[in-house]
Amino acid sequence: MIRAMLTDPLPTALDVRKAAVRGAGVSGILQPGEMPRFRAMLASDEGHIEADLSFFRDEESRYLIRVDVSADVEVICQRCLQPMREHVGSDNTLAVVWTDEQAAALPRRLDPLIVPEQICNLHELVEEELMLSLRMFSYHDHEDCKNAAAVFPDPAAGENSKEARSNPFEVLAQLKPGDTDQE
Repeated sequence: MIRAMLTDPLPTALDVRKAAVRGAGVSGILQPGEMPRFRAMLASDEGHIEADLSFFRDEESRYLIRVDVSADVEVICQRCLQPMREHVGSDNTLAVVWTDEQAAALPRRLDPLIVPEQICNLHELVEEELMLSLRMFSYHDHEDCKNAAAVFPDPAAGENSKEARSNPFEVLAQLKPGDTDQE
């Protein structure tokens, strides 16, 4: 297998069909700032992403890509709204197809990767795998969370203030006809 060193950046594009025929593989690193859609889900540009892609054909001559992605990034804790480190990983096998019809005919164990052209953008492929792997909500451990307890007013203290406020509908009571007889 042909492999790039893990300290090298991941190539941007590759003809995945030719790579699958050769049984090639590429590995590399990326920075969160290089992936704008994934970056929008993060707290900062800090982080490190490693991607390992293996291209091969299966017994039914399908073009396959095994995508193994590992990332350490900063996300926002949904409890205290402070940045926190999060590990995101994905290990998935994708079948390269040209059309939606081919994608629908794949076995359930394979996820489709529709590549209508010869060249596939590997950065976008890794970005999509990371976005699908990122948890919807991230939280610090309770002891690490910087969540300040919310201070709510005592409900008993609010009862006195209700008595002091006037009822806005008291004006309507004055307009109501009285008990006097007018004959």
